[in-house]
Amino acid sequence: MSSKPLSKPSVPSNAQSSSKVITSVSTAPEPSFLAQAELSMEYASLQNKDHLPLGMVVLPSPKSMLLWEGVLFVHQGYYADAVLKFHITFTEDYPNQMPTVKFLTDIFHPLVSQEDGILNMIPRFSPWRPKQDHVFDVLHFIKLAFKKQMLDNVKESDCLNKEAYKYREATASFAGLATQAASLSNSGPALFDSSNHTQANSAKNSKSGPQTSDVFFHEVKEEEIVAMQDRLGLKAW
Repeated sequence: MSSKPLSKPSVPSNAQSSSKVITSVSTAPEPSFLAQAELSMEYASLQNKDHLPLGMVVLPSPKSMLLWEGVLFVHQGYYADAVLKFHITFTEDYPNQMPTVKFLTDIFHPLVSQEDGILNMIPRFSPWRPKQDHVFDVLHFIKLAFKKQMLDNVKESDCLNKEAYKYREATASFAGLATQAASLSNSGPALFDSSNHTQANSAKNSKSGPQTSDVFFHEVKEEEIVAMQDRLGLKAW
C-alpha cells in the first residue's frame, strides 16, 4: 500500500483519518417513496456519533437509495490494516425485510461466502425486526464480524465458509490467511485502479452477473495535501 498520505472522503463518517478518496459509480433500482424516506432518515441519523462505527465510510449510490456503498478500515485483530469494500442492498419495501451485505473485496471469513461475498447476518438479526433494527445496527455488526470476540463465538451452522470456521483448530493458519487477505485488500492495485476486480469478484461475476468498480480510491498529489492541511489548520505530517 502506498505510504503517501491521501485525502479523506467528505461524507458523514466517524472514520479515523485515512489516506484515501472515495468515488462512487454504482447503479440500482429506484426505491418506493416510503423506502426512500426511511433510508434518507437513516442515512441522516449516521451523523449521530454512536451510529457510524469508527473506521467506516458509507454513502448511498448516486443512482438509487436502495444501494449503499461502504468501506471498512480494520485497525486491529487478525484482519488489521484490511480495507474492505462492501455493498448494502435494500429491498423496495424496506424496512420490512433485512438488507443484504455483500463484500466486493476478497476476504477469508467464516461468515462470508467465497462464492458471492454475502455476509451472513443471522447471528445478529434472527429475526429481523422492522422499525427496531436499523442500518446503523447492520454497520456495527459488519465491524463486529472482524473482531476476535465474534470469531470466537460464531456457530458452525451460521458459517458460509466452512474452511474459515476451522480456524479454531488451526489458529496460526487462519491468522496467516487473514493477514494475507488484509495485505491484498490494501495493495495499490486494489485501491487505486478503478477497473480493478479482486480475484473473488471475478468468481462472483459468474454467479451474480458483472460488477463494476463501485468504490475506488485515487492518490493525491503532495501539493494537494499541503493545501488541504492549510485549510484544516493541520500541521504537516
